[in-house]
Amino acid sequence: MQITYATRAAPGTVNEDCVVAGPDWAVVLDGATAPPGVDSGCVHDVAWLVRRLAGALSARLAEAAGGPLTDLVADAIEQVRASHGGTCDLANPDSPSSTLAVTRRRDGQVECLVLADSPIAVRGRDGRIRIVEDDRLAHLPGGRPYTLELVRAHRNRQGGFWVAGSTPEAAHQAVTAAFPEPEVDQVAMFTDGVTRLVEHYGYDWPSLLETVRTGGPAHVIGLVRQAERARPIPGAKPHDDATALLATMPT
Repeated sequence: MQITYATRAAPGTVNEDCVVAGPDWAVVLDGATAPPGVDSGCVHDVAWLVRRLAGALSARLAEAAGGPLTDLVADAIEQVRASHGGTCDLANPDSPSSTLAVTRRRDGQVECLVLADSPIAVRGRDGRIRIVEDDRLAHLPGGRPYTLELVRAHRNRQGGFWVAGSTPEAAHQAVTAAFPEPEVDQVAMFTDGVTRLVEHYGYDWPSLLETVRTGGPAHVIGLVRQAERARPIPGAKPHDDATALLATMPT
């Protein structure tokens, strides 16, 4: 695959997104920033968790480890869990966590896995666009705005939503899909710092994919920043870490 990507922190912050790619795979993560004053029970910050998880999973993908993506992700989460070294309260519901999106080209298939709101868009050679997304966070009881207590009660729980953190079982709750490789033209992966363009700024998926195809990932992030400055999103943080990746299948 030919892969290009860009990632940019929200102005004045540490980037809690992470992107790693190899010849036939790509991984995108978006760490969940803890609200001010919340005790995570962990001596490590979100960026530590995201980078450790990216490293553990990319090592397995780089070694061409067999088996389902769900098993590789579960193994990576277990490795990172052990890396806490007994210093952290991993039962704390506010323990550091991350979204996760994985694409792998293997055995004639393009495989996708998504946990939480970092979607994957698959463009077929016929021009059809299919979105692999995990929207469970958007459908918690009572509707938005969610309280911290509601989110805590539903994180990594049946009937709630699942994230990558310290619970290996989350991997087996991920949204997965597979597409015959000959039918796939391109795969795009985004964190929600970029999908703001779809959710708030008038883009649809076809126009977002066409923009990343023609302008590239860095250009798309630039458009996000322009839109955020021109029209801040009510009730949301002014800027977010933003990552975009485009993978083109061989012809």
